[in-house]
Amino acid sequence: MREPTFLILTALAGASRHGYGIVQEVEALSEGRVSLLTGTLYTALDRLTAEGLVEHDHDEEVDGRVRHYYRLTAPGLTALTAETARLRQLTGAAEARLRALRPGLV
Repeated sequence: MREPTFLILTALAGASRHGYGIVQEVEALSEGRVSLLTGTLYTALDRLTAEGLVEHDHDEEVDGRVRHYYRLTAPGLTALTAETARLRQLTGAAEARLRALRPGLV
């Protein structure tokens, strides 16, 4: 799973969000390293929706503009959980190697 996808799913794990809310949450989660463009976000949301990982939640009109809200599905939660475990395992392996290389560093 690519980092932007992981971050989008993570952003939706807390609550349903509209596009700009997802962009803001991804930026916060990544501490500013990942900044999604609108086109990139909606392409990813279309793909994730087609894969059944996210779904349209509801629409809301604000200042004459419609905000489309998305939420994580049960399969999306399963995919995010699995990817989190995979990353945790990889991080553990890297930390073990770094400790062996430089004891006391990690």
